[in-house]
Amino acid sequence: MYIIIVGAGKVGYFLAKRLCQGRHTVSIIEKDKLICEEIARELEVLVINGDGCDPRILQEAGIERADVLSAVTGEDEDNLIICQLAKERFGLRRTVGRVNNPDNEHTFAELGIDVPVNSTNIIAKIIEEEVSFSDFVNLMSFKRGKLAIVRVDLPEDSPVINKEVRQIELPPDSVLVSIVRGEEVIVPKGTTVLKTGDDVVALTLVGNEPQLLELLAGKL
Repeated sequence: MYIIIVGAGKVGYFLAKRLCQGRHTVSIIEKDKLICEEIARELEVLVINGDGCDPRILQEAGIERADVLSAVTGEDEDNLIICQLAKERFGLRRTVGRVNNPDNEHTFAELGIDVPVNSTNIIAKIIEEEVSFSDFVNLMSFKRGKLAIVRVDLPEDSPVINKEVRQIELPPDSVLVSIVRGEEVIVPKGTTVLKTGDDVVALTLVGNEPQLLELLAGKL
């Protein structure tokens, strides 16, 4: 895929580095000239010194042929404007926007940002899960609040323990994305057997979370 990243702070830098390792083509837009020069020395990506809120800069980055744009600056207003420009002016199908202030997450979703990433809420929910020993945590929602990524820790009395994935009747429009078992990350197949202590990550429609919890953890 061809991916444009706007904002080359720590998040943007490591995102670009990871995507390059995945053999994607990446361009970075950054206001700070010194940061641009540093990244150009370290990564094999197109680096453009400019403001991602400027349509001319987005065009210079090749937005007409991009598959995804990710706006990860430290300013929510900029991230929102950049994503809206990408979608409404250039017809980009997929945008990812970093939400720095959790209060703005709803606004991002309402204004059509495909994946508003609120790292604060994600981290807080994971911390709360560990502190409260809860079996279930909603990691994030996207597509205007219609889809959710959830995580369920399978207890000893889970009704799906020692069952193959293909034997489990998931709620409508739900799919198991991954299983974390100790240090191992497993992409589930039909024959994958679930074990006690597995951390199961699933994608489902918002509203189906209680059904998933009942099915996987045996409780509401």
